[in-house]
Parts: sequence; C-alpha cells; structure tokens
Amino acid sequence: MKTIDMNCDMGESFGVYTLGTDKEILPYVSSANIACGFHAGDPSIMRKTVKLAIENGVAIGAHPGLPDLMGFGRRHIDLFPEEAYDLVAYQVGALWGIVQSEGGHLRHVKAHGMLYNRATQDPELAESIARAVYDIDPDLVLFGLAGGELLNAGKKVGLKTGSEVFADRTYQEDGTLTSRREANALIEDAGLAGEQVTRMIEEGKVHAQQGKDVDILAETVCIHGDGPHALAFAKSIREKIENAGIGIRPIG
Repeated sequence: MKTIDMNCDMGESFGVYTLGTDKEILPYVSSANIACGFHAGDPSIMRKTVKLAIENGVAIGAHPGLPDLMGFGRRHIDLFPEEAYDLVAYQVGALWGIVQSEGGHLRHVKAHGMLYNRATQDPELAESIARAVYDIDPDLVLFGLAGGELLNAGKKVGLKTGSEVFADRTYQEDGTLTSRREANALIEDAGLAGEQVTRMIEEGKVHAQQGKDVDILAETVCIHGDGPHALAFAKSIREKIENAGIGIRPIG
C-alpha cells in the first residue's frame, strides 16, 4: 500500500488573537507543524498546540519562520547564513523544550513562508537551515518542497527528508509554487485539490499552470488550517486519499 503523510501548519494564533481551527483539524492529519513565535504563535499557544497534538496522536514538527509577525512571515528579510542558522536553532530549540516538558517527541522541521520559499531556491540559505536542524537533533526529518534545495541540503548534512507537495496550491513548470500574489495561486475547490494530491502520489505528476505535466515526489502533503473552509477541506482531502487506497501516516 502506498502511504502519505498529511501535515498542517498550526499554533498560529497569538495572544488574544485566534487563527485557524487546530483542534477540529488535528483528527484529520498525521503531522502538525507548530509555529515557534517569530511569524506567529507564542509560548502559551505553542504548549497548548503541543498538548493537542499529543492527545490526537499526531507527529509534532517545528515551524520556524522569519521575525515578521505583522507580515505573517511572508515578506522578504535579508539574512546572513549565520543569522539564518541562529533563527532556526532558536525556534526549533524552543519548541523542542516544550515538547520534552509535555512528554512528547519532536519529529520534524518545516520552515515557514518566505523562509521556506527562499530556501527552496537558495542553496546557501538551505544549508544554514539544514545545519541548524542537524545540530539540534540529527534524527529530525527536514521537510522541503519537492525538488528544492532544502531537500538537497538536508541529505547533504545527513538528515532524513520529507518531499512536500501542496494540496491547495498551483504549480509552475519549474516545480515551484505559484506566487500568492497571483490570482490563480490557490485551489479553493476541495475536489480539484483532492484530484491533484492523489495524482501526485500515484503518478508522481502535477499539472503546471503553463499546461505541462511536471515530475514530483510526494512524501508529505500540506493542507492549510487557516482558510474559511479549512475543516471541510481537510475532511475532503483525507477522504479522497483514503478512497484511493492510500494509507496516511507520519514520515519515519
């Protein structure tokens, strides 16, 4: 049986502000990427989300981002390699400590937003992120966009990696995600998203915006928990995957 990990970005509330439907979506995913306080989240939200993940038997991952609360980590900030290393080590280390204090186990790391997107194409940035993850715990799995530099950097330093695809995003012919600044960046029809996901898993192909099929390796699929119909979307995607005879479980 083919298997896939279903991951979702979580813990992105902050103080009195609530974002996403973490508690409701957790039963439908196998991995949670928990924000570490830089682009979203705070220490209390981090602990609360870790507890929820443990209660639901969901694998826990750190979701480090750029120090950009106002822009939700989606704006560009220039970083020297050592700055990128420190930002990632600081955030992953913080979540690692909370997970340990709750009796859990940190399983993976997935960079967020602009940090993720730039590291997908920037080998130097990708190497800094991979080294920080490895130095904290060489048994952690590093998630990265299928075909991107993060996966190459992770393998180079000796990490296990997770080749990530997206359920609700469209693709370009070079295998990158369509920019969120473009009108056609998001797939809002759960049925279409489910078809894209199952094809990526079963055939290793995704249809790009330019009309071409692109080769792609799907080991973990991301769904987002902060959309207006996020819960229904998560249910639909999981049902589509399971109906195709594909098992759902965390990487590793």
